[in-house]
Order: sequence, then C-alpha cells, then structure tokens
Amino acid sequence: MKNIKSLDLNLLKAFDALMDERNVTRAAERLALTQPAVSAMLQRLRDQLADPLFVRSQRGVVPTPRALALAGPVKRVLDEIGQWLAPPEFDPASAQFTLTLAATDYALRAIVAPFIAALRVQAPGVRLAARPLETERLMEQLERGALDIALLTPDTTPPQLHIRNLYDEDYVCVLRSSHPDAQSEALTLERFCALEHILVSYSGEPFRGITDEALNRLGAERRVVLSVASFLILPELLLHSDLIAVVPRRLVAGQPGLRLLPAPLPLPGFTKVAAWHERNHHSTGHRWLRRLVTRAAAAA
Repeated sequence: MKNIKSLDLNLLKAFDALMDERNVTRAAERLALTQPAVSAMLQRLRDQLADPLFVRSQRGVVPTPRALALAGPVKRVLDEIGQWLAPPEFDPASAQFTLTLAATDYALRAIVAPFIAALRVQAPGVRLAARPLETERLMEQLERGALDIALLTPDTTPPQLHIRNLYDEDYVCVLRSSHPDAQSEALTLERFCALEHILVSYSGEPFRGITDEALNRLGAERRVVLSVASFLILPELLLHSDLIAVVPRRLVAGQPGLRLLPAPLPLPGFTKVAAWHERNHHSTGHRWLRRLVTRAAAAA
C-alpha cells in the first residue's frame, strides 16, 4: 500500500462485502451498487495493496492469503467507524446532567410540575433548573446553551427555533367554593361585571387585560380591585376573599376549595409550545426529554 491517505474507505466496505459474500454480484447487491462498480473498486484496492486479493472460482471468488489476513482487521475498523458515526444511545435511568428550562409561573404550574414528577421516576440523575422567561434574552441564552427548552406561545416564539405544540388552553372564571355566587351554573355578564376581580398582569397596564378588551367590545366594564404579577399567589387570594378571577383553566383545575365557572363572554385562548435551538435538535437525550415534556403536558 503506497499511502493510507489515498485509501478510500468505500474500498474497505467493498472488500468486506466480497469477503462475506465471496461473489461479486451478491456483494454489489449488498452495497446497492452495480457489478462493474464493485469490480472497479476491487481493482483499485488490488493496485493499492499490490495483491490480487480475490481470484475467480467456479462459484464466485476465493480470497488470497493476504485477503484472509486483512479480513478481521478491516471488519473491526468498519465496525468502529460505524460506532463513531452512530448517534449515542440515551439511557434515562443512568443519565447525569442538568436540563435548563425557561417558563412563566403559569407554565411552572401547568407543565413543569407534572414534568418533574415524571422525570424523577424515569431519569433520577437528570436535574432540572427552572428559570424565569426573559423574552429579550431568549435567543442568546438558547444559542450559548444557557437554556435548553423554553415554554412559550407561538406568537412569542422566535422563528429560528424548533417548536412542538403541547396543548390548547382556554380561560375560566374562578372563585372560592363558598363564595355567594359559587352555586350558580354560570354568571350573567351583569353579575360578572358587578363582582370584584383580581387581575394577573406581567407587564403593561396593571388593571387591564384580554378580558377587559373583550368587555370593551361589548360596551361593558368589570371592577378590577387587585392586580398581581404572579399566578402562583392567585389561588390563596381567591380562597380568602370574595374576589373572582379569569384565568387559564390548567392553573386552577383540581385546586381544592375553588369553583370553576364558564366565562360569560367569549375569550380567545392560547396554545402552549416547547421551543428549542437547532444546537440541541438532534441530541438523543434532549429528544427524549422533549417527548417527556409533551407527555407530561398532555397528561396534566
């Protein structure tokens, strides 16, 4: 052999197929090549190794002593190269790393809580770092690996990211179970507007949200007396007052002591998605974790 730099690995694949098949036609079928192509590859390998390698026989080809000596090492090399190029297998039970996820407090309650419960059972060595969602820094955090997954809505997701829909959410009216209006099947619009409301406002106008915009279109107005910046305090406030609130259903579903009623006017819902950067798109571990997030969100 003149120089290893001139060796084409495809020639080794052809050699390995010929050693296994001992027939040029069958080797060509195995490699999805034509018989002349395999014959040409064999000739190139003969020239490089200065040995005929295979000689014709009545039933195909017979390897020379040099070919027999090369057979084992060539197969090992090809197997090792295949292992290098194959995606690494992911074993959740033995995995040890940290997943960093950005979410609003609503998404912490609706998605992250059931996700971490499933994660502790299936991948106990994977730690979860849940961070506040910083929209203005999101792309930079994902690009440099400071974040792995962000829980967003389609309209807040940068177009460069991969996304997976988790679920569609709607809004409900919620009040404590012992509230004077809790036994109603539904609130009239007039009664809804007369009651005192809590509004969760992340930013912008503290006493105005999508419900107020929908009421405005109907020529109505409600009484918002308390504005808070977090959904997490909301159930506690409702349980200890006669205030009511309009919130995403998943935030309060199953909460003891609370009564859910349909909103007395049409309100647009939203879709929740998981978003991630291309840098993690093909990672076997991250693919497994994204599937677990999807299953946890669907089961909640």
